[in-house]
Amino acid sequence: MLRGCKCLMQLSNSMIKGFNETITTRIISATFVALALAVFKPFGLDAWQWQAYVHLLAILMMGLMVCMLTDGILKYIVRMPTSYDKGVDYIICRNFWFQIINTPLVALVICLYRHFVLSDRVESNRLSVVNFLETLVIIAFCSFAIGLYWRFKFRSRYLAAELEETRLLNEQLQAKKEPEVSLSDTIVLTGTTSETITLHIPSFLYIEAVGNYVKVYQWRDDALHTDMLRATMKQVEDDLQGYPAIVRCHRAFMVNLQQVEKVLAKSGIMRLVIRHTHDALPVSRSNMAGVKEAIKGV
Repeated sequence: MLRGCKCLMQLSNSMIKGFNETITTRIISATFVALALAVFKPFGLDAWQWQAYVHLLAILMMGLMVCMLTDGILKYIVRMPTSYDKGVDYIICRNFWFQIINTPLVALVICLYRHFVLSDRVESNRLSVVNFLETLVIIAFCSFAIGLYWRFKFRSRYLAAELEETRLLNEQLQAKKEPEVSLSDTIVLTGTTSETITLHIPSFLYIEAVGNYVKVYQWRDDALHTDMLRATMKQVEDDLQGYPAIVRCHRAFMVNLQQVEKVLAKSGIMRLVIRHTHDALPVSRSNMAGVKEAIKGV
């Protein structure tokens, strides 16, 4: 029960942190747009003198409300909720769709504000297609500029987090002792034919799918030994499911984490460097979370 409460608290804290970060991001973005408008004073804002800043504040608040509306559209209609745990690519993709939806909405709201509030002193602010396109171009330019800033910021943050996570994973691997060889740690792999392979778990490195066969790599007597077996990766995975250190890291590879020398990660791409052979096995995105959890539990 205490563990469940702890998990709920962690989830709640993560949600609060994500919400606060989203609000902060939107406030900074809307403020950037308002400052840009304050500097260049489009839409005849200079005709309002000091009152122009009151209108800019109103535009800022409307921009924030539209941003919240766009976040709701992405979450409930496009099915792209805010998540800072899915990596930099997801965040950049989500921000791209945010700009695609948010930019015309903000342009429309500002265009309506121009028509109903700012057209008293500036007749050209009347609602029209030309005014909407003019507003759209201005907001699109501002969105592009702030988008570059957030893209750089989020990529830098996640690259730093990725490096730290990789360091911790490697520390976890280095803390494990070299597995002791034991003749009892063996299993017989069977395929779709009568052929079999005896797998000595402590000496086992990895398995590679090669067409209708699997290629088994083992390190015995200070030498690399390979064997071919006509079988599917699913069959082999079922046979080895009782060994938590042996995991599927890719559709074409299964690896013995006890034989991983180090983890390499860059820009969301992870590879596992194998002892003795120094082969670098790829880790697919769908298997990445499972591999990380397995390394922590090795």
